[in-house]
Amino acid sequence: MNATLIAVALSLVSAGAYAAAAVAQARLAGRTDPSAGALSMMGRGAWWSAVGLNAGGALLHVAALKYGPLTLVQPLGALTLVAAVPLGARSAGRRVSRTEWRGTLLTLVGLAALLLAAGGAAPHDTLSLPEALGVGAVTMALVATLGRPGARPGLRHAAASGITSGVASALTQTLTVAATDHAGPLLSWRLVTVAVLVSFFALGGLMLSQTAYRGGLGAPLAVVTLANPVAAAAIGLILLGERVQGGVLGLIPALIGAAAAVQGVVLLSRAQARTADGAPPDPAGPAPTAAVTRPPSPSRVVITAPSVSAPRPAEPLTLRPEPVGTAGGPG
Repeated sequence: MNATLIAVALSLVSAGAYAAAAVAQARLAGRTDPSAGALSMMGRGAWWSAVGLNAGGALLHVAALKYGPLTLVQPLGALTLVAAVPLGARSAGRRVSRTEWRGTLLTLVGLAALLLAAGGAAPHDTLSLPEALGVGAVTMALVATLGRPGARPGLRHAAASGITSGVASALTQTLTVAATDHAGPLLSWRLVTVAVLVSFFALGGLMLSQTAYRGGLGAPLAVVTLANPVAAAAIGLILLGERVQGGVLGLIPALIGAAAAVQGVVLLSRAQARTADGAPPDPAGPAPTAAVTRPPSPSRVVITAPSVSAPRPAEPLTLRPEPVGTAGGPG
């Protein structure tokens, strides 16, 4: 079977596992006190279920990186968000809105364009020890910057999670290719250092995503989905010699696909953010057809009181004395 098809198939299953893990993490974050630490979550079964799903997705992702380059495998990670839409809606007991379906379609179209532009050859280059250490240092600096106190901590933690996950994928590819191609000893300083960095960044990405999901699933997951392939593709293009098919002309469908995927992710994040806030999931949907009885506006309420005539004040009693000598009186 073609190596590209194997990489795509493994990436699809990996995205499904990651999506289920993200939904489980978001539900756990919604039921956990924000002041609770990581140790309190480790005592819950839901946390370990999410860890198991993430581990399964990671193993499938590692296998995909053996058969496909970073520029091919990492964009498929956006399908995590696409799969999380129906899973999240089902767990919340609602239907997927039309806005969410439009976002899903745009994301899929964008991914198809990116796949056409991505390189299809199996990876052969790996990171050297100085390159791996340099990537680790830059990543730690970025995470420290994004983790500083300030506005929108959820989105910043999500960006840090996506970056660390993308870097972990790039480093994992070095381990996978070196181990399977038998290019050198498996216990070299380079591979041991890379393995430690992979473990550190993978765990850090998991914890950062858990804190990011406290504000909801949609927007943080969208940021993670975008930051992950950007970080991995940057390493692949700059350090691993990966190229876009078609040269300069190949950038045109890649840019169009990237724009469509970004628009789809934005639609999905907005729809899921509205749902998390309790607003209607599809503001662009048709108006309800059922008749709704609404109380009249106070300005239109007219109260008509019965006409009641006020009693007139009684006239004062006047005593008029009868004059003497009138007719019929004594003569």
